[in-house]
Amino acid sequence: MTASPPPTSTQVPSPTRRRDSARTRQRLLDAARRHFARNGYAGTPVREIADEAGVNVSLVNRYFGSKEGLFAACLTEAIDGLRHTTADAPPDMLPSIIASEVADPGHYEHLLLLVRSSGDERADQIRIEVLRNYGEALAARAGWQPDVPDGEDLLLRAQLVLSTAIGMVLLRSAGLHPLASTSEQSLVAPLRDLVNAVLPPEQKGERPNGV
Repeated sequence: MTASPPPTSTQVPSPTRRRDSARTRQRLLDAARRHFARNGYAGTPVREIADEAGVNVSLVNRYFGSKEGLFAACLTEAIDGLRHTTADAPPDMLPSIIASEVADPGHYEHLLLLVRSSGDERADQIRIEVLRNYGEALAARAGWQPDVPDGEDLLLRAQLVLSTAIGMVLLRSAGLHPLASTSEQSLVAPLRDLVNAVLPPEQKGERPNGV
């Protein structure tokens, strides 16, 4: 009678364990975003994040490698939320998209996290790199390509649009009226004027015939 092979030590995580891991990771991200946005990078102990998430502090390293990795993940999540809404949108949809993002109080922490000084040089480098990548993605939606004539000008214009969106969140969160109380629908028209001024049709690839 042939003996059965010994069981291997490799185990595939069950769907339940994977779901639990995903929930734990998201709880850490949510808690970290709130703390980083409120207290900055240097002023946020990792243990406070873990305590708010209701998990052992060692899980920060398990899921993110370090506090720096957790901060980078928070920034990436913030940008991914914006990128998701703009990924397939033509430039003429940007005013409506920006109005939607700015009018949602749930996005305040995400966007504030992108501009708040962290007090840590490496964390600030990560933040700037994330913002640079998103600015390039936004410019690409308007026809930007690196190392082509007028490329730097178009990238600058895209960064101005990005800075407008973030600045609006800062002022709304500070309670500056009428901006703080203006509805999403009422924001679209002035935002369209602004975006069209910064990214006029000829900057979006809509050039006259023969050009």
